[in-house]
Amino acid sequence: MGVEFVVDPELDDDLKARIVALWVDVTNGGGAVGFVAPVTGAEVWPTATAAFAGVEAGLDRLLIGLDDGELVALLFVTDNRFGLKDHWRVLKRVMVSPHAQGSGHGAALMRAAERLGRQMGLAALHVTVRGGKGTENFYARVGYREVGRIPGAIRVAPGDDRDDILMWLDLQQ
Repeated sequence: MGVEFVVDPELDDDLKARIVALWVDVTNGGGAVGFVAPVTGAEVWPTATAAFAGVEAGLDRLLIGLDDGELVALLFVTDNRFGLKDHWRVLKRVMVSPHAQGSGHGAALMRAAERLGRQMGLAALHVTVRGGKGTENFYARVGYREVGRIPGAIRVAPGDDRDDILMWLDLQQ
């Protein structure tokens, strides 16, 4: 059975808790989604609450992937909050459950995000990638191109600075 993608699901307490649990699992599994492992749910909740608020306010969109009811993937499509950038959005917190890595769920999630972007009438989607993990290669395989790099912009630990890689998908092609 394939993954079912749902746009803007009802953000009830159960789903919020499942999102935070996934966020913790992805971070602790080596994912670069705003934290450095090890992380706990208590540490993720404040950032998650802010992300949920953007969705609940109607500014941002949430895209989740369910595999037989289990939350296995998600991302936030965030508004730029600046009128001159209304024609494109930023994908944030792109994550796939560690136990589902290599299953094609990540590529399917990105295709679903692209479909959503096109339905929204957007010109492009943007994602930032933490260097040092090779994740930019995944995004390149699904059609994104590197448009910039800020050297050493992300400090994951003292003496361990990573590039912030800017990736772009033109939806007008």
